Amino acid sequence: MTQRRHACTPHGPSRERLPQMPSRRVMSNNPTTIRAARFLIAQLGLTPDDLLWEPTDVPTFAEYVPRVADAAGPGARRTYGTYWTHIITTFGDRPLDHVDATDIETFMRQIVDLRMIRRTDRGGHSTGEHLLAAMRTIYVHAIRDQILPPHHNPAAAIPKPRRRPSLRRALTNQELADINNVVATTGDDTPLDTLILRLHTETACRRGGALALHENDIEPRWCLLCLREKNNTIRWQPASPTLIQALLRHREQRGTRRPSPEPLLRYRDGTPITSRRYDGLWRRVGNQLPWAAAQGISTHWLRHTTLTWVERHFGHAVAHAYAGHTDHHNDTTGIYTRAQLPEIAAALSALVGEPHPLAPQQPISNPALHNAAR
Repeated sequence: MTQRRHACTPHGPSRERLPQMPSRRVMSNNPTTIRAARFLIAQLGLTPDDLLWEPTDVPTFAEYVPRVADAAGPGARRTYGTYWTHIITTFGDRPLDHVDATDIETFMRQIVDLRMIRRTDRGGHSTGEHLLAAMRTIYVHAIRDQILPPHHNPAAAIPKPRRRPSLRRALTNQELADINNVVATTGDDTPLDTLILRLHTETACRRGGALALHENDIEPRWCLLCLREKNNTIRWQPASPTLIQALLRHREQRGTRRPSPEPLLRYRDGTPITSRRYDGLWRRVGNQLPWAAAQGISTHWLRHTTLTWVERHFGHAVAHAYAGHTDHHNDTTGIYTRAQLPEIAAALSALVGEPHPLAPQQPISNPALHNAAR
């Protein structure tokens, strides 16, 4: 009898036979409870993700921004480095969560007002846009590092300054000829400057792509150049045999005389060029050609010129590939119809009036077109 009574007690081995009470999980599924919880969270200005965040000690801008800069790529550091320095100067001793949207917007207006006015200035829109992007980057990293709760990004609440339509356009044949004449007859290193100009006119590469060229980026057999440009893109771009030979001579005379990972474009003393060479080149062009200074002609205008010509004569797909663009956005068909190297080489061949190893061997059908391209 004793063993039988013991078996029926709640503490005995038959405990599982007793009626089970509703668990907390079952009770929490009550619709009324859920609605009440959502209402309370909304009144507090929180989201469910905020409830999963564990509060930590929030660093100051002076402590955290250098970490963001270290994690950024070379392009981001070049674009935002100056703005991150300004942010540290202004908000350095404040924790990241002690700056609100009004503080950031006021700071943005101050930076725009204090900007350096250059010949290409257009009201400081890009200055404000870059400052805001630099600020947003800081908060994105802080949220990702779980220093701040999700969605705590006061910079995201500020609309970016609306971009103005670009004033760049394709240069006319006469304008391009005048620029080439100035570059070839003035300056302290005309062989270098004319080489730079032809490089950009043929390949439509960006300034950063030319500066990033290495001595081993020349493929002479198939007349290709390896271009490294924005967003860490790498591509092979056809170049004319004439340009390839000129670059090889440049490497022989001013570089290591062999393929190497060293910079390709150099001064006479072997020092690699920087963006300052471009600044001086276009300053000289502007001094000789007032219309070029008035319109703010720069290297990027050469890219516009070449790509416009390619698009007009070979279509959008070839121009898209010639430019090195990889985005298609809403043009899904473009993924399937993108142009290949032989088509780019054919466009280049027509542009410079010179055969290319990768271009389909076809007779010249429009001599006037080739003469204009030359």
